[in-house]
Amino acid sequence: MSINEAEMQHKSLGQAAFAVGVGNFMEWFDFAVYGFFAVIIGQLFFADQSPVVSLLSSLGVFAVGFLMRPLGGFILGPIGDKYGRRAALSFSVLAMGLATTMIGFIPTYATIGVAAPLLLVLLRCIQGLSAGGEWTGSAAFLIEGAPRNRRATYASVISATAALATVAGSGFALWLNNILTKDQLMDFGWRIPFWAAAPIALIGLFVRLRLDDTPVFKEIKKARDSASLPAPKLKRNMKAVGLTVCFAAVQGLGYYYLATYVVNYLEVTLKIQRPNALMLSAIGLLIYMILCPVAGMISDKFGRRIPNIIGTVGYVLLPIPVFLLMSTANPALIILGLVLLGATQCLVSVTTVVMLVELFPASTRATGSAIGFNIALAFIAGPGPYIGAFLASSMGNPIAPAFYQVFIALIALVALLKWLPESSKQDIFSDEIDWHAKTPGPVDTAQVTA
Repeated sequence: MSINEAEMQHKSLGQAAFAVGVGNFMEWFDFAVYGFFAVIIGQLFFADQSPVVSLLSSLGVFAVGFLMRPLGGFILGPIGDKYGRRAALSFSVLAMGLATTMIGFIPTYATIGVAAPLLLVLLRCIQGLSAGGEWTGSAAFLIEGAPRNRRATYASVISATAALATVAGSGFALWLNNILTKDQLMDFGWRIPFWAAAPIALIGLFVRLRLDDTPVFKEIKKARDSASLPAPKLKRNMKAVGLTVCFAAVQGLGYYYLATYVVNYLEVTLKIQRPNALMLSAIGLLIYMILCPVAGMISDKFGRRIPNIIGTVGYVLLPIPVFLLMSTANPALIILGLVLLGATQCLVSVTTVVMLVELFPASTRATGSAIGFNIALAFIAGPGPYIGAFLASSMGNPIAPAFYQVFIALIALVALLKWLPESSKQDIFSDEIDWHAKTPGPVDTAQVTA
């Protein structure tokens, strides 16, 4: 079956990119806000415990969201494969928006007792479930309707909006911290960012429901309706799932270090005042955001394999020198270190997004990519900031947090060098993956055969 290039694309790529960006923004905005107010949330929802235990309890509830991500992939992935990418993304943004908004309305421990932390855990579980399908669902929805020769450039929207949301969430929380008194923050101020999720979610849902589903899913649906497409078999995804765990672990760990751990490292380990630490971190994230489209254009020209492996090698070689630079507490050297991490991160992040689509058969793409990606984030990347903090405190060495990054990247590099194909040649309409491709092929802008 021949498919014209124009028929492969979303009718409005701009609207598709905006629809994806809004949901992704909300997920990472919440991520930043919860981290910023973890101390207050711990005091309000675990009031019978010591301050240290309250904070750890709050961070434990935060971690629940990560642990629920793989389950979210198992739930939302099949929805995306059976009912459409748009259906899964609409459910995801709605669930995330409702759960995040409701956190802002939960009565505290002083009001309803143990029901307060139980409700908080429940809503964090719902957030984790929805996040488990958001990133991979966004990748499928956007890239399946993008021009073949610009897939990675459009994929950079997902990586860049995550950075923008993290900066915006931390900045908004810091602004509230500066204009409100401590009593006001404890009373209602911490709730305001969570309430802000409601209009963002409604906008995201409205835009997503107005868009058509992806051209790839339309072709899958036609084939299923005509009984010409055999029942999908997830076991064919196992190699792709394994590779996804490898490159997603490097990508996720790198981003969590860049977006969250660096702030704590600057503040706790280097004793830099929190506003200054947030400002330095924000500069690093904004530079990373600007570099994401550049990485997308590089990947569209040179393929996925080489840029991703270069980025992975960067995470083997650079973390120790970067932490040495940051350990000086010199703002210029800290920014230089963050620029080096950002340049490395944009290569692995953008290629990860597009490979989540290109490495999986069309009929099981949403499920397979969500499983591999979320296993990596929940069990390898997610604990990264806590492992980094533990290494820094237990070893008394300011470069110790780099060891975990280097260790994970080194293991992933071995697998990627041996098994990662060049996926930019893949026909994303197909249910067959060419595992022997090594170099990017020419882009036929007139026709793709499925």
